[in-house]
Amino acid sequence: MAWLAQPPTHRAILLSGARQVGKTTLLLQSIAELIAQGVKPEQILYLTFDHPLIKLAGLEGTLKVWEELRAPPKGLEYLFLDEIQYAKDWAVWLKHQTDFRKKRRIAVTGSSIPLSVEDRESGVGRWHTIKLPTLSFCEYLQIKGIPLPKLPPVSCLLQAIDWPEKDRIRAAESARPLVPHFHEYLLRGGFPQTALVEDVTIAQKLLREDIIDKVLKRDMTALFGVRRVLELEKVFLYLCLHDGGMLDLPTLCSALELKRPTVANFLDLLEAAHLIVKLPPYGYGKEVLRGRYKAYLADPAMAGSVLLKGRSLLEDETRLGAAVETAVLKHVLWAYGPRGGAFSYWRGKRDYEVDFVAEVQGKLIPFEVKYQQSVRPDDLKGQRILCQEKDITRACAVTRDANDFDVVPLEPADKGPACSLLKIPAPLACFWLSQMGQP
Repeated sequence: MAWLAQPPTHRAILLSGARQVGKTTLLLQSIAELIAQGVKPEQILYLTFDHPLIKLAGLEGTLKVWEELRAPPKGLEYLFLDEIQYAKDWAVWLKHQTDFRKKRRIAVTGSSIPLSVEDRESGVGRWHTIKLPTLSFCEYLQIKGIPLPKLPPVSCLLQAIDWPEKDRIRAAESARPLVPHFHEYLLRGGFPQTALVEDVTIAQKLLREDIIDKVLKRDMTALFGVRRVLELEKVFLYLCLHDGGMLDLPTLCSALELKRPTVANFLDLLEAAHLIVKLPPYGYGKEVLRGRYKAYLADPAMAGSVLLKGRSLLEDETRLGAAVETAVLKHVLWAYGPRGGAFSYWRGKRDYEVDFVAEVQGKLIPFEVKYQQSVRPDDLKGQRILCQEKDITRACAVTRDANDFDVVPLEPADKGPACSLLKIPAPLACFWLSQMGQP
């Protein structure tokens, strides 16, 4: 609404996100708000290019009909164009509009707009992209009508290190009721439609069929010309089986009997369609060039839905741990991304690893996810080594025990000062991180 009302510069707005994440709802809510503010309906146009007739008529043809059906308006015009990726030469059209039609405010959505594939030159300075992730844990609770616990707000997760122990104990106790809801969130995912379905089996079926299948079998063919859909599905299934794992292309290609360029192209397309997130290794220069990416699914419920796990996911420690790690990464991106954060994972000698590292305003925050009954010092050796090497004084370990909200010293491997490690239960961590990411 801020961009529609008083944009800081004359650009269109691009809402980019996965299918069923709520982009159309945001457009309709914005239209309702404009009308409530006194904008006349004839100044507003909503089109969805999912409709075959609109798709056939094209952008210019449809706009011509709209202009013929009304008197020339006084003031601004507002265009809301849904699923614009199906319109021919949409990027060039949008460039022309922003350059020459200064009285038009334009908002468009796209489920599978690969800005890496589309003409980048057309988009430079012409649109402002707002990326929409799936629902955060806090938003999931709100859309389900679940009362939120009374917890103090935090601007940074690690500020709890400075709290008195009694305040952490009180916060952990207040957050205890979140545990079963967090597990439901892992099963249903952060899509409004699946979140509101009562039966988990049906929710996962909707996620599998309406969101994932349509992207793989429809969008990839219509938008990117993918003809080898079965091979693309195999790659996505492999990623579901190895959610959060290292992207070892030779092993992946050998397992699926595919050529490396094909797999690399499929990975780029899956990322463009908001189904996966690729996490680079931490470092500079040769460290990054030689390193391999880690691949995470865009939502923690995707793997369980595709693998038909149902509620049995909660009994599978390996799969449950992977889903929690995906959820925590999503919330770390959610919380620190708007602050200009850079994200990576760290791997040192002897394959010691830190799940992900957020670099925010020049400071490194290492996160380790250990969703298990007890966390031993050896489980955090990667964090210990990284903190010593980079002189990091504060780190975070996300755990399973609902009472495990404490600060412990992370003793260095060699001589040096200890790092303060915040151990925090996963539901509480995701709840606070999701609140940090809200405007």
